[in-house]
Amino acid sequence: MFLAILLCCLAFLQSTESCKIHCQDANKDRVQMTGRTQDCEWPCIENSHCFQSCYSGLEGNIEFLCRNKEWWKFTDTCTTLNVLTIFEDAQSVGSSLFSISPPKIGKHETITTVLKQRCPKDLSCILKGIQKSPQIPGNIEVIVELLQNISRVMSEDVNEDKMKSYSIIANHILNSRSISNWAFVPERSSSSVMLQSMISFMRNLFLSKPSLNISEEFIHILGISISKDSPPKTLTFSVKLNDTENEVTGMVRLSQEELQKLPSPSQVISIAFPTLGAILEANFFENVTVNGLILSVVLPKELQKVSLIFEKITKSRGGRTQCVGWHSTENKWVEEVCEMALDNMDQTLCSCQSSKRFTSFSILMSPHVPESPVLLYIMYIGLGISICSLIVCLIIEAMVWPQVTKTEISYLRHVCIVNIAATLLMADMGFIVASFFSNLVQHHNCCITLTFFIHFFYLSVFFWMFVMALLILYGIVIVFHTFSKSIVMISAFLVGYGCPLIIAVITIAATEPGQGYVQSLTCWLNWKNTKALLAFVVPALTIVVVNLITVGMVIIKTRRPSIGSLIAQEMATIMRISKNVAILTPLLGLTWSFGIAIVTEKNSLVFHIIFSLLNAFQGFFILVFGTFLDQKIRDALKVRMSSVKWLSRLSENISSESSQHPTKVSR
Repeated sequence: MFLAILLCCLAFLQSTESCKIHCQDANKDRVQMTGRTQDCEWPCIENSHCFQSCYSGLEGNIEFLCRNKEWWKFTDTCTTLNVLTIFEDAQSVGSSLFSISPPKIGKHETITTVLKQRCPKDLSCILKGIQKSPQIPGNIEVIVELLQNISRVMSEDVNEDKMKSYSIIANHILNSRSISNWAFVPERSSSSVMLQSMISFMRNLFLSKPSLNISEEFIHILGISISKDSPPKTLTFSVKLNDTENEVTGMVRLSQEELQKLPSPSQVISIAFPTLGAILEANFFENVTVNGLILSVVLPKELQKVSLIFEKITKSRGGRTQCVGWHSTENKWVEEVCEMALDNMDQTLCSCQSSKRFTSFSILMSPHVPESPVLLYIMYIGLGISICSLIVCLIIEAMVWPQVTKTEISYLRHVCIVNIAATLLMADMGFIVASFFSNLVQHHNCCITLTFFIHFFYLSVFFWMFVMALLILYGIVIVFHTFSKSIVMISAFLVGYGCPLIIAVITIAATEPGQGYVQSLTCWLNWKNTKALLAFVVPALTIVVVNLITVGMVIIKTRRPSIGSLIAQEMATIMRISKNVAILTPLLGLTWSFGIAIVTEKNSLVFHIIFSLLNAFQGFFILVFGTFLDQKIRDALKVRMSSVKWLSRLSENISSESSQHPTKVSR
């Protein structure tokens, strides 16, 4: 209950902001100043409501809401349409054509009742009255209700003429100039009701010809006959945006495989809406932008899968494109019913599951994942530096291994570092391959193999970090008890490689039979359909939490008193803690904990840049903090370098002596 109230409050705040944008103070001037309007001139109480009368001759009222000590327009029911005005032209025409005038319309009769009496074969008798009406919020609500009633009571024997008249009525309120007025319609779901009414009416349309083409400015309807033996079919739409000359296209495709499911000849009808996306946003205040046509498709019940191609209205690299379907009862965009098959700067190919609840589809441009060239540069440059750093780290470990692994603790520590560096190196290389060779997605088996490879090695990185954390806890907590070195090593390798292997195998075995292991555009674990990505996220975040606790215990343990003044003691403690945290952060993967900020602040490019910097350069940080800051490694390197210099000098001396005494050498 509390959550529902909170969501309503958020929607309410968004709606008032929308009203503020569209109406401004001019809305106050549009009402007639009567006795009731004076109430809105008083100092307003926050969140209180005020009603004003409409212009003379209009039915309804305007509701204002007090926000920040000002009155803002909230709803508007002022209308010029009723059963008397909508048939006014029809009555005058009837009087001139017939000696006996048509029956007088009663004031309390409904528009639908009169409509069935006056023009039962089509809807032409109300077209002129509706097209002359202004597109104000009250009229929009009346027309939506009219369309809904027509689809209920006049859906028998729907022909092309009825469908054309129906689309003309809907086209009137879908005009681009009426978009802002939809925000003030009292019934917030009006746009969704209109969409479902059109689809319901269209379901009963029988094609008398092989094809149908009804084109209005803001609605385009196409229909074709199909059969089992038909070749693949494509419905292509090209609709102008607003009042400009720019056109946006959309396509509906039916594959030969789907058509084979038809037991008998049937028909497919589709509608394209260029402005409905903005209207749905005005009604439901979604934090997304519809970036293409809305395509509604009515298919035979045997066909469920349809491919749709959307040209992008805003051809921008920013944001994330989503293929979505409109949920007819929950009134929201749902991503699960569609899968993205192709995406580029200009258009998107979606494969969607059509059903009674999902008949309308589009693409959204979501701002949740900011895609910036800076992030790409950081990722590729950082991974390149990390790969080189990890190679250097492994070379140094090989050079100084005998000198730095003399004790059991140091031996186990360096085993962990070597395995962390090796697994991270393999994982980063796999990631680079998957990023640069995007065409691997087309080769399903190769993509599966690469995804399994990346998944396994990235999990191994985290599990070896977990092993290192356990060794640290072992050194801190278990002081007077020791385990056999062989037991510790076997346990470490079982955890470091065995656990990731089990998780990776179970993941692919559970998801790949249904082809839900990899994503459609990249070689990585699927999230939308099977949530396979959880097989990486859950273990990784769990290990990060454990490692954070380990670092906390290290900090507590290192707060020992130092010799000297109080300030000197504090400074020494801070330096010890800082050094330990700096060394342990990359080795225990604590930089991944910054991903929580990415979840909470999805739109922040700054957080994404910081997260990318910390993790793309993780190999470099391991080299610096895990290798170069280790005093034993530095000492061993100095010894190794000095021995190399000594051998070099010895070789030079032998060479020089050989050149000075050639006879002795020959002997």
